[in-house]
Amino acid sequence: MKSLQQLVFNNTYSQLPSLFGTFVTPQPLSNPYLMSVNPHIAKLLELDINAIQSDDFINIFSGNDTLAGFDPIAMKYTGHQFGQYNPDLGDGRGLLLGEVQTSQGKKWDIHLKGSGLTPYSRMGDGRAVIRSSIREYLASAAMAGLGIPTSHALAVIGSDTHVYREKQEFGATLIRVSESHIRFGHFEYLFYTQQHDQLRLLADYVIQHHFPECQQVEKPYAALFEQVCENTAKMIAHWQAVGFAHGVMNTDNMSILGLTFDYGPYGFLDDYNPGYICNHSDYSGRYAFNQQPSIGLWNLSALGYALAPIIDKSDIEHALEIYQHQLQMHYSKLMRQKLGLFDSQEQDNELFQQLFNLLKQQSIDYTQFFRTLSTLSQDELDNTSSHFSSLTANTTPIDEWLADYKKRISNTDDQQRLALMLKSNPKYILRNYLAQLAIDGAEQGNFTFIENLLTVLHDPFGEHPNFEDLADLPPKWGKELEISCSS
Repeated sequence: MKSLQQLVFNNTYSQLPSLFGTFVTPQPLSNPYLMSVNPHIAKLLELDINAIQSDDFINIFSGNDTLAGFDPIAMKYTGHQFGQYNPDLGDGRGLLLGEVQTSQGKKWDIHLKGSGLTPYSRMGDGRAVIRSSIREYLASAAMAGLGIPTSHALAVIGSDTHVYREKQEFGATLIRVSESHIRFGHFEYLFYTQQHDQLRLLADYVIQHHFPECQQVEKPYAALFEQVCENTAKMIAHWQAVGFAHGVMNTDNMSILGLTFDYGPYGFLDDYNPGYICNHSDYSGRYAFNQQPSIGLWNLSALGYALAPIIDKSDIEHALEIYQHQLQMHYSKLMRQKLGLFDSQEQDNELFQQLFNLLKQQSIDYTQFFRTLSTLSQDELDNTSSHFSSLTANTTPIDEWLADYKKRISNTDDQQRLALMLKSNPKYILRNYLAQLAIDGAEQGNFTFIENLLTVLHDPFGEHPNFEDLADLPPKWGKELEISCSS
C-alpha cells in the first residue's frame, strides 16, 4: 500500500485541448476534519488507510494544500435538464484533481466535490454541504455493495465554513473516485457548439481509455455508442430490480460508462409505488421510478443526436433498439433471480405483473417482501400469516399469489432456489431515513452511524446480527422526508 506521495498520476484528460475545461485551484475550507473514510475504496487506489487519516490528507482534500501530481481541472460540458437544453453547465463545484494509475495499470479519476468556485458555477458558490456529501458518500457505497455500476467515494471531509442554502449549513468536500467523469453532456457541448473535430477527438479518447475493443471494428464510433447503450441498459435494469430512483436523470448526470453518479435526491422504494418521485423538485414526475427506463432511452437519443456528425443515422437507431432489448433482457433476468427462477417460462410475465399489482395495492415494502420470500422453503409457503403480517394486515392476496408461485417452483431444488434469492434480494438498503440519521449524527460530531451503515451496505445480502435494526421498516416520518436538488 502507498502513501499519498507515492501515488502515480497519469493525467490524460487535462492534456486535451483547453476547450475541454479550465484549470482551477481548490478554495480552502476552514478547520477541516475527517468524517469518514471507506477502506474498500482506499484499497482500489492501493492507498494506505493511515495516509487517509493524516493531517496531510485532510489539508490536501480540503483545499488547504496540494499534492504533486495534481492537475485540477473543471470539466466543461452541457446537457438537457428536465428535457431542456442548457449550454451553461460544467463542473460548478467540483474538480478533476488527477488520474491515479495503479500497479495493475488500472486508472482512477480523483475528483473533489465542493472545491469552490469555477467558471461554471453560474449563480452558485461552488460548495457542497455536509448533508449532500454524506448522502453521496453512502449512496455510492450502497450501490457498490448491491453490485450496481457506480462511482465511488473515498472519504468525506467536514469544516467550519458557513454555506447558505435554505438555511445556514457547513461546507464539506467529497473525494469521488471513478473510472471516468465523462458524461453524455460532454458530447452535447461539442455538438451544439459545432466543434465536430473535437467531438471526434473526445470519442477517440473514450475509446482509447475505456473501450479499446471498439478500435478493432469497421465502425468504431458506432460500436462505442452501442456499448454505451448496452451499459446504460444494464445499469437501469439494476435500478429497477432493486427499487432505486435516481431523481435527476439529466443528460449531464449520465455517465458515458454507464455508472450511477451525481447522487442527489435519490431514494430507494419503501412501500412499492411504481410512480414514486424521490425528488421534491420534480413537479411533473419526469424522473419518477417507473419513468427511468424511458428516460434512459430519451437521454441516449439525445446522445445519439449529438454523435450524428460521426455516426450514421441507421447505426444510431440500431443502437437504441439494442438498449431496449438489453434493458428488458437484463431486467427479466434480475427479476427471475429475485424469485429464484432458473429458467424463463411463458407465464412468468403474468406472475411478475400479478406480484407488482399486489405489492402496489397492499402498499407492501418492496425490499422486505423479497427478503422474507428468500427465507421460506416451499413447505413454509403454505402459511404466510406469520411471515408477512408485519408487511400487511391482509395476507389473503399474498396467499393467492403464493399458490401460483409455488406451482412455478414445484420442480426447482429448494436449496438452490433459496441460495439464489438470498444473494439477489438485499436485507439492507440505504433508506432515506437512515441517511438522515447519519447526517443528524455527523452534524453533531458523531460519525458512528455512518460507520455502521458502511458495514452493512458493503455486504447488504449478509445478516449482520449486530445491526438488525438497520433492516427495520422505516418509521412514518422516514417515509415522508422530502429531498430536493439543493446541495
